[in-house]
Amino acid sequence: MINYDSTPDFGDKILALIRSVFRNHAEFRHSCLGLYAKFSPIWGGKPCLEKRTVNFFDGSKPVNLCSPLVLAAGANKNGKGINAYANLGLGGITIGTATRNFRAGNQHKPRVGLDEFNRLIYNSMGLNNDGVEKIAARVEAQTGKALKNNFAIGISVAETPGLPEEKRLQDLLETFSIAYKTADYLEVNVSCPNTGECRLDLDTTFMSQVFGSIENFRKAAPVKKSVYAKLSPDLTPSQMLSILDLLSKLGVSGVILGNTFPSEKLFYRLPVLNAQGTSGGISGRPLYENTFRKTSLAKKHFPNLSIVACGGIDHGLKVRDLLCEGADFVQIYSVFAFRWMAGQKMMKELSCSSES
Repeated sequence: MINYDSTPDFGDKILALIRSVFRNHAEFRHSCLGLYAKFSPIWGGKPCLEKRTVNFFDGSKPVNLCSPLVLAAGANKNGKGINAYANLGLGGITIGTATRNFRAGNQHKPRVGLDEFNRLIYNSMGLNNDGVEKIAARVEAQTGKALKNNFAIGISVAETPGLPEEKRLQDLLETFSIAYKTADYLEVNVSCPNTGECRLDLDTTFMSQVFGSIENFRKAAPVKKSVYAKLSPDLTPSQMLSILDLLSKLGVSGVILGNTFPSEKLFYRLPVLNAQGTSGGISGRPLYENTFRKTSLAKKHFPNLSIVACGGIDHGLKVRDLLCEGADFVQIYSVFAFRWMAGQKMMKELSCSSES
């Protein structure tokens, strides 16, 4: 396992200057990715033309991608301007995370930060989104063009934080059923560290209820679509394998490995971003080695599960290595803050490695 790195070029240095100018406005930079995607053809951005098909052992409808790079949930929360993201060299996008109704999210400001030295982003956005009905409607209006270009659209869903125990399952299933109508694949976010709520991926009883109900829903649906569980990267190997065993028995198509890393488990402190006194979740370069190990371990023990690697992936050779370890595709996001035209660069690195 090698944590490959690249030498900054002129574009990367311009991007570093932009980060410096807006160093106190990290959330503004975060919100500009959509505009960056829209106007990227001006400086050479364009969609990939390949077709990569992900097939599922559980009989779910295959997912077609135009590259193995997919934008992770959290980048485009509300489903606006979806097809422009193909210009970034991406093969698909995960919208959300969506909840049943509108959420303003964490009101503590700032709620996004950036560690320049370690090339990581930490956020405590708190699942802010417009609600699943509006998000699903936007996705439906844009699926025609995306389907034509093999640009997959997934939707990430989660339960509404703060609900009483007896309403949690119904809330999540309603959100899931609305998103299911329009998405190519679904992610169930059971590991968000940004809401102050207990994580679901350690609550095996509730996990069994959720994914058991989801499997019953899929069996009755006209089309069986793939469903991924998004797990936290801080799980121990034994915890992860135990959860994967449960999910496999419940019929889940695959897993996302993983979510952002809980900041309170870092060996150094970052500025507080929420009322709970933590910095929320960490994404970026330091997560890669953990991502690689978890991907390899999961595929070795559960070869029939679709594995999606996410965390610290900022170089095409990392993509190659993860695909070789059994990942069906990878999810990226933080790299766009540190590498200019990151998707195109990573696809070029991946292509060169295939030819050599």
